[in-house]
Amino acid sequence: MPQHADTTRPEDRDADPRDGRHETPTERMDRNWNELLQELRVAQTGVQILTGFLLTVPFQQRFLDLDDYQKGVYLVLVVLAVTATGFIVAPVSLHRILFRRHLKRELVDSADRMAQTGLAALALVLAGSALLLFDVVVGRTAGWVAGCATLAGLALVWLVLPLRLSHRARREGD
Repeated sequence: MPQHADTTRPEDRDADPRDGRHETPTERMDRNWNELLQELRVAQTGVQILTGFLLTVPFQQRFLDLDDYQKGVYLVLVVLAVTATGFIVAPVSLHRILFRRHLKRELVDSADRMAQTGLAALALVLAGSALLLFDVVVGRTAGWVAGCATLAGLALVWLVLPLRLSHRARREGD
C-alpha cells in the first residue's frame, strides 16, 4: 500500500454526515457555489432591469415636475440600485479572479456575503421605489406608508421567514 494512500472511508470524509447528502467538503462547496449562482441569476435580471429603468427616469418630461424631496429620494434610489447591481454581479468577477486557485471556500463565503448585501440594497430600492411612486401619485404620507409596508413585507419574507424555518429545522434536528 502506498505511504500516502487515503485510508478514510467515504462516509468519514462527508462534509456533514447529518444532512444525508454523502458529499465531500469539495463537493459541498461546488454544490453551494452552483446554488448561489442560480439564485444570483434570478436576482440579477430583475435588479438590472430596475436599475436601467431608474437610469432613464430623468430623461422623461415629468421628471422636472418632481419637488426637491422627490428628486433626492430618486437619487438615493439610483445609488442603491447601482449598489445592488454591483454586489449581485460581483461574484462573477470574484470567480474570474480566483478561478483555478483552489479557493472555493473563500469564493463561496465571499460571494454569499456579496449576495446578501446586494439583496439588502435591493430591498431598500424596492421599498424606496414604492415610497416615491406613492408620494408622486397620492402624497407624502401615502408614500411613507407604502415604503414602510413594502420594506416590512420584504423583511418578513426575505429575512424573518427564512430565519424561523432555519431555527425550527435546528430545533427539530436536536
